[in-house]
Amino acid sequence: MTLLVPFDGSELSTAALEKATRYSDLTDEDVVVLSVVPDDDEYARERGWIDATEGFDPDVVCRKLRGAAERIAPDADVRHKLVDSDEPTATPTTNVVRAIRDVAADLDASVVFVGSENVGSVTTPLSSVGGPVAAANQGYDVYVVRHAE
Repeated sequence: MTLLVPFDGSELSTAALEKATRYSDLTDEDVVVLSVVPDDDEYARERGWIDATEGFDPDVVCRKLRGAAERIAPDADVRHKLVDSDEPTATPTTNVVRAIRDVAADLDASVVFVGSENVGSVTTPLSSVGGPVAAANQGYDVYVVRHAE
């Protein structure tokens, strides 16, 4: 089986990757790190992937995220997925959630480790991927990391 960790470089996704790696040591399951990068410079700036003066280059963002993930989990399979932000009825966050769910299904993931401080809240912010990934009636368990250690 496979442990999937959506990774955006944030403190909580880093903590989720650390926990998934420890869990993998106990269960002998493979860890797959997935960075989903929307083709949207505003989304990239909001996540700190680029600053206000940088132009958006998804390949550069993917390389940065790969490097960060490999420092935390050198034995993990690190992947990225670029998603189009031109769909008129979906937000970049919706596209990210859809990509995570699709990859989890393709991998037949046993657990998805999600870093999110908002999962389970009465109100879920529109920019959080944690709630929609956890709320999905999918064939995987969800381990929610709410605090970075």
